[in-house]
Amino acid sequence: MTDTVKETETGQGWAVGSIEGMGEGPGFRKIRKELGVTAFGVNAVIMPAGYAGGPHFHDRQEELYLVHSGTIEFTFGDGEKRVLGPGGMTRVDAETVRQFRNVSDSEEAVYVCVGGADGYVGRDGRTVEGEDPRPG
Repeated sequence: MTDTVKETETGQGWAVGSIEGMGEGPGFRKIRKELGVTAFGVNAVIMPAGYAGGPHFHDRQEELYLVHSGTIEFTFGDGEKRVLGPGGMTRVDAETVRQFRNVSDSEEAVYVCVGGADGYVGRDGRTVEGEDPRPG
């Protein structure tokens, strides 16, 4: 059995890492830079207990937020609020104002944010010739 990856490792055409291995304490983890992602933006954010970020929006970039751990309240520009726990997701249009708050008074929360512009590429995955597309 192999150990779980903590520190970033790269190979020919791939990279692996972990949020834990990308830094300590609260704040941004620059996943895009750390793993060499070039097609879209992606960050993890560690929020201390009770922390609230300021409202913001984007000029072009639609974003998807995935709550990795903890509980986060998302507030949208129309005043609507939603609370999401681990595995919860929200998509936000570029121009929609959004704000987040870690609702816990004792535990940090972590979310991953993926952003991009210029549309969906489409379904372009292909099977490798001679390989079973659904092994095991």
